[in-house]
Amino acid sequence: MSVSPFDSKILGELFSDQKSRSLFDDEAEIKAMMQVESALARSQAKFGIIPESAAQMITEVLADTVIEPEQLSAGTASAGVPVPEFVRRLRSAVGDEAGQYLHWGATSQDIIDTGLILRLRDYLDLIEDRIENLKTALREMVRKHRSTVMVARTRSQQATPTTLGLKVAGWLAPFNQHSRRLSELRHRLLVVQFGGSSGNLSVLGGDGIEVMDQLSKELGLRAPVAPWHNQRENIAELAGFLSLITGSLGKLGEDLILLGLSEVSEVRATKGGGSSTMPQKANPIQAEALVTLARFNAGLVSTMHNCILHPHERDGPSWSLEWLALPQMAVATGTALVHANSIVSSLHVDTVRIEKNLADSSGLILAEAASFALSEFMSRAEALAMVKSACSQVLRSGDHLMTVLADMTDVPIDWDKLRDPSNHVGVSDRLIDRILNDTG
Repeated sequence: MSVSPFDSKILGELFSDQKSRSLFDDEAEIKAMMQVESALARSQAKFGIIPESAAQMITEVLADTVIEPEQLSAGTASAGVPVPEFVRRLRSAVGDEAGQYLHWGATSQDIIDTGLILRLRDYLDLIEDRIENLKTALREMVRKHRSTVMVARTRSQQATPTTLGLKVAGWLAPFNQHSRRLSELRHRLLVVQFGGSSGNLSVLGGDGIEVMDQLSKELGLRAPVAPWHNQRENIAELAGFLSLITGSLGKLGEDLILLGLSEVSEVRATKGGGSSTMPQKANPIQAEALVTLARFNAGLVSTMHNCILHPHERDGPSWSLEWLALPQMAVATGTALVHANSIVSSLHVDTVRIEKNLADSSGLILAEAASFALSEFMSRAEALAMVKSACSQVLRSGDHLMTVLADMTDVPIDWDKLRDPSNHVGVSDRLIDRILNDTG
């Protein structure tokens, strides 16, 4: 087993996907840092801080310069960050005359953090597309099974009738909220970081804020009110958001695992994993992965919140701890969305089994409805006592609850109507419509 399953050639296809992973690999980080350095040079030239010719040279050379990750390894181990060696190599490529103006007035954290934000912008676009695809598939399933009556289960026990449409709408509803959260998060997160050595842009004289604002324009990011290098709340908010997404997907996965149990077999994915020894097995691999990734991200949220403790103007341990946790959370979330989209597109709903499981309860899932119907003719306590006694008899005899109750009392209740589960799904249709109309 490798140190990181996300990079493992054995486990990688289960726990990571190439598109998510590529946004957090070494090559992507180097490319983003080059974008920042080029944009910084152009921004400073605009205010005469560095020569226009130098900015043009820096932009042209960096567009064609390739730095391999291995070339930054030793320097990173020595300095704790890749930027000093990165800048040294870029200056060598640009040449002494223009190269002296590269990275002018910036610090390592400016380049790394802003480069991260550029990659996170692309990443948020990616997961937004995957969330929208999932929502579309879930809406289609809701509409298809709006009226499919099934057993609702609370605390792992059969409870009352509900509809599969409402259950699936319950999977959908959080993602309407996540879409709103994503929109709000973009505004706070996609912000340039540029503060210089200690966050006051001292070497740029009186033009520091103007350069910061121009850098934001060059990169298509929002300008901050002030440098945020030691204020990591927005990064931690992203981590929390990622955990919320995988949590919602993990709930979907757990439901599908339980609905697909051999003894239940109401809803199951048509794609299953085989056993090395039991030919009949079709293990719910992707659903299990959703649960695993949800629990993984939930644990790392605590790590990311520890990174908010960022003393003084810069802190090495808190900052570098993010490098360990955040990419894994992002890849886990992107991959979970891939699995979820695959699962939902391949679900098989066994309506015959759903109806059988309803019938096998012998009407016990209608006990609540029966107690309220009887309460119109006797006290609530008497009604509950009668139904409880009838339930005990059903468990002994196997007779239907409504048959037993009809023999116990002569109150004028339409027992045939009461025994139809479809008459006891409440306002499921209206709730479904409210969720479907909540477009996020």
